[in-house]
Amino acid sequence: MFRVSIAAFVAAACVCSSALAGDLKTASDLRDKALGDTTAWNILESLTTEIGARPIGSPAYDRAREWGLAKLSALGFSNVRIESFPKPTWHRGVESAEVIAPFPQKLAIIGLGNSLPTSKNGIEAEIVVLKSYGELLAAPEGTFKGKIVVVNQRMVRTEDGSGYGAAVRARYGDSEAAKRGAVAYLVRSVSTSQSRAPHTGTADGAGPHIPVAALGVPDADLLEHMAVRGPVRIRLHLASSIDTKAVLWNISGEIKGSEKPDEVIVIGGHLDSWDPGTGAIDDGAGVAITMAAAHLIDQLPKHPRRTIRVVLFGSEENGGSNVAYLEAHKGELSNIVLASEADLGSDRAFKLELPDGVVRTPEFAGLPTLLAPLKIFVASTAPGHAGSDIESLQAAGVPVFSFHQDASRYFDYHHSADDTLAIVDPAQLNQNVAAWASTLYLLADSAIDFRVKPIP
Repeated sequence: MFRVSIAAFVAAACVCSSALAGDLKTASDLRDKALGDTTAWNILESLTTEIGARPIGSPAYDRAREWGLAKLSALGFSNVRIESFPKPTWHRGVESAEVIAPFPQKLAIIGLGNSLPTSKNGIEAEIVVLKSYGELLAAPEGTFKGKIVVVNQRMVRTEDGSGYGAAVRARYGDSEAAKRGAVAYLVRSVSTSQSRAPHTGTADGAGPHIPVAALGVPDADLLEHMAVRGPVRIRLHLASSIDTKAVLWNISGEIKGSEKPDEVIVIGGHLDSWDPGTGAIDDGAGVAITMAAAHLIDQLPKHPRRTIRVVLFGSEENGGSNVAYLEAHKGELSNIVLASEADLGSDRAFKLELPDGVVRTPEFAGLPTLLAPLKIFVASTAPGHAGSDIESLQAAGVPVFSFHQDASRYFDYHHSADDTLAIVDPAQLNQNVAAWASTLYLLADSAIDFRVKPIP
């Protein structure tokens, strides 16, 4: 397969300025059309209304599979297909927690994925409250024998979501608590909200395991206030089960390239979700944004040179999609020229990162001007991470690009009952579609080999 390197493209730039102008005109028309298009909203409304929450292995997850296949086909995607893979699935049961003494009160909790169940009668024990995950790690083994460890580590609100990376480590502390003798582990929800709705997520994948749940933010603070006054005793009940024979899936559809259909750009979002809400921003929005962007490109009189493949990944929250996708597509790795995932909600994009050096090429010199009306800047840095579902592709050498979205309020709702269509702003959703559609068109119509290290 013939590819043009970045260096060769720079040398040839003088003969194709008119073609570049045409490409930018098409991209700007896509941008402007997307701002008034309702495709993404319609997709998201359909998903959250007709399917709702989509935890892996559930009946709704099976309905989501059929929804995804039907929606891609209805939107005109070609080569719509499903690729299955086995993975054990964790299922939530009845859950409750309450303070027994000294001040009896109900607690708002939610079990974390992969948690062990308690016995049928639950666990009743005294708690120890720690203000940070670091305090847990600093404690010697055996320190909390017979206790329920509570880590009340707060999350800092940030535009880029980096506060989550710093706080989420505490959610994986059950094995560390178990090493120190704890019989159960409770963690403050990894959230920037003051809502009482607890936020779920996966627990530690390593062992040893104990029952583990997240507390609503006010409830974690409540336990800390109580502990200042003296010993606190709580009762915890978690019921869960694991299906070791479950079969999961990834679904995809394509917009075929007009000149180089074997060269593929992989984009998408994850169709699975946690169960408290309806998975609107995590990650129904990412599914809607990428499907709508590709659909707009499909309506052009002529498709871009390369194929655009939209993947609805089937198991991001509990892992497995990325490895399964790489395994299924090892034979075409050299033809996957770029990849990216939308998985940070529906609020506005503010930054684009491309493979190193791309923005300095004549072909993409107009990109900053194209995105400026959307208030998006093109960074000079290459992306470090462009989505959990494509990280295996990235590790295998596939170049990635990444849109950074405003995450200031994302973690108010993430993994909680408040993740619903009600929190989605249609204008901000469309701003993302406009950014993806216009940029994706230029990338797919480009002759650049993004794998080639550019000349500064």
